[in-house]
Amino acid sequence: MDERAFSAGQAFLLSAKLFWTHKLFGAVKDEVRTASPQPKTLADVAKVLSPSTTYAYFEWFERHLQKMKYSGRYGLVPHADGLRRDLLARLDVNSPLVQVDPALPMPDYYTSVDVHQHPGGVWSDELAGFVYEEGARSTTPAMGVKHADLHQRFTDLIVSEGKPKRILDMGCGFGKSTRPFYRDLPEAEVTAVDLAAPCLNVAGVQASQDQARNVRFLQKNAYETGLPAGSFDLVTSTMLLHEMPPEKIEATMAEAARVLAPGGRMVHLDFHMLPDAFARFIHYGHAVRNNEVYMEPWAEMDIAALLRKQGFTDVTIAPFAEADNVPPDAWRFPWTVISATKAA
Repeated sequence: MDERAFSAGQAFLLSAKLFWTHKLFGAVKDEVRTASPQPKTLADVAKVLSPSTTYAYFEWFERHLQKMKYSGRYGLVPHADGLRRDLLARLDVNSPLVQVDPALPMPDYYTSVDVHQHPGGVWSDELAGFVYEEGARSTTPAMGVKHADLHQRFTDLIVSEGKPKRILDMGCGFGKSTRPFYRDLPEAEVTAVDLAAPCLNVAGVQASQDQARNVRFLQKNAYETGLPAGSFDLVTSTMLLHEMPPEKIEATMAEAARVLAPGGRMVHLDFHMLPDAFARFIHYGHAVRNNEVYMEPWAEMDIAALLRKQGFTDVTIAPFAEADNVPPDAWRFPWTVISATKAA
C-alpha cells in the first residue's frame, strides 16, 4: 500500500471522527437537552432519540469509522500486513525484558469477540501489537507527549501521592500505560502483565529503545498472575476492567489484594462514572458499536461495595480529566479513577 495514500486515508478518518466527536455529538446532545419533558431514564432518552435522523448518523459514523480505521481499504490491518517482513524484523523475540508463555490459555471472553473491531483481536496475529499501537493514537492522540498524554497524567496523579518502589501494571497492552512508570521512577521495579504476546513484544521494543532496565513484561492473566503474595506497593491498570466480565473483575481485584503488601495501593483508570441518563445511554450504545460487550455490566457494578467487601480501605471513585480544556459538549469517555488501600 502506498504510504501517502495510507496516511491520507487515516487522516481523513480522523477528521471525520473529529466531526463526529464535536458536531454530531453536540447536535444529538441538543436534541435531548431541548426535549420536553426532560428525559430522566434510559428509556426516556431512547424515546427521544429513536426517531432522530441525527442520532442515526451518529451511530453510523461511530460504527463504520472504526471499521474503516482497521479493515477498510486504507485500514491499519492491511497496511501492517503489507509491511509484515519489516515489522517482524523490528521485534526482538528474545528480549530479556519480555517473557511470553505460548502455553498460556486464552480465556473465552477474551477471544470470542473482536474488541474495538480489531480483526482477530490483539492476541491472534504477531503484528497485532503494532496495529493496536497505531490504532491507539486516534483514541489518545497525545500518547507519548510528556504531561499531555493521558497515561502520563495518570502516572503523575499516582506519584503525587507517593513514589512506589514495586509496581504491577495489569493489562499493559503494548506498554503505553507502563512507560511513564519505568521512565519517571528509575529506582522502582516495574512488572507489567498482559494476555497478548504480540503487544508485549512491541512493549519490549519501546522499553529497549528507552534503555530501560527496571521493567519486565510477562504474559500472564491479570486475575491469576502467579506472582508472589505481598510483593508490590502499587497495582494499577488502564482501560482493562471494562473489557472483563464481572466475575473476572472481582477475581482481578482479589488478585490485586493478594499481591499487594499491607498498606499498598491499588489505582485503576477506566470508564465508570456516568452522571445522568443521557451519558449512560450514549456510553452503552458505544459499547455495542465498538464490540465492548462487558462495558455496560462493568458500569453497573457497585465497585466501591465490592472493594470494601474484599477488605480494601480508603476506597475512592472520582472523575479524571484526561486532558486540559476538553470542550464541554464534545463526546468523551467517562474517565474514572478507582483507588483503594490494602489494610495494614
